[in-house]
Amino acid sequence: MELKVTKWQRYDDGIALLTLNRPDRLNAWTGRMEREVRHLLAGADDDPGVRVIVITGAGRGFCAGADVGALEKEVAAGRYDPGLGDQPVARPGAGVAPDFDHLPTFLMGMSTPVIAAIGGPAAGLGFVLACCCDVRFAAAGAKMTAAHGPLGLPAEMAVSWVLPRIVGLGRAADLLISSRVILGDEAADLGLVNAALPTPEATVEHAFTYAREMARRVAPASLAASKRQLYLDQLRSLDDSARDARTRLDEHMAGPDFAEGVAALSERRPPRWG
Repeated sequence: MELKVTKWQRYDDGIALLTLNRPDRLNAWTGRMEREVRHLLAGADDDPGVRVIVITGAGRGFCAGADVGALEKEVAAGRYDPGLGDQPVARPGAGVAPDFDHLPTFLMGMSTPVIAAIGGPAAGLGFVLACCCDVRFAAAGAKMTAAHGPLGLPAEMAVSWVLPRIVGLGRAADLLISSRVILGDEAADLGLVNAALPTPEATVEHAFTYAREMARRVAPASLAASKRQLYLDQLRSLDDSARDARTRLDEHMAGPDFAEGVAALSERRPPRWG
C-alpha cells in the first residue's frame, strides 16, 4: 500500500513508530487515514519482530479529530462514513478480539502493546484514539478534549465505555458531558495520561524509552497475554477471569519464554527473548 497520510518506521529493538502525517491539518482524521492505520496495525500485530508500537503525530498535533471537509460531507449525507471525503483504500481485517473490532477500539483487541505520544492537540476522534492506546504520555501543554458536544454529537466511538475505565466515572462525566479542554498536566493529574513531559520532543523520547524497556524486560508471550487479559476481563466475571488466568499459566509455564525468564533470573543476566 502506498502510504499518503501516515508514516511507518521499524527499529531493530522491536519498536515500531506509526506517525499520523497531515501536519498542515494537525493530523485531522480522514477515511484514508483510518484505512492506512488499520492496514499498518494489522500487519504489525501479525509480525513477531514488532514488540511495541508507538503512535504519534507529525508537527504540532497528535490528531485534531475528524477533518472539517469530511464533517461537511457527513452533514450532507446525514451519517458517519469513513470513506467520505477520501479515496477508498483496501482494508484488511485485523486479527483482534471480536468485541474490540471497531474504530478505534481495535487497538485494545490487538496483541501488541500500543503507546500514545501526544505532543499536541488530541480532540474528538484523536482523543478517543489516544484513550484506546494502552499507555499514554503527553506534552504538558498539549490540549485534549472529547469535542463532540459543540458539534451536537453524542460521545464518539465507545469513549463513554473506555474513559470511565481510565479515570473513573465522575471524572469521565466531567470530560464527556462538558467537552471541556484540558492540558497534558491536568490529564496526568486525572490519570488520563501516565505522565506529562515538558515538550513534545521529550514526550516522544520518553515513549521510546518506556517502549524499549518494556520490550527488553518483558517476555513476548507475557506482553500479549497480559494485554488480552486486561481488556477481556472488562467483559467477564471474576470467576471467568481466574479460570482463564490458570489456563494461561499452565500454557505459559510449558513455553520457551518462561524457561528463558527463569534461566535469566537464576544466572543474573538480561533475558534473551526469541
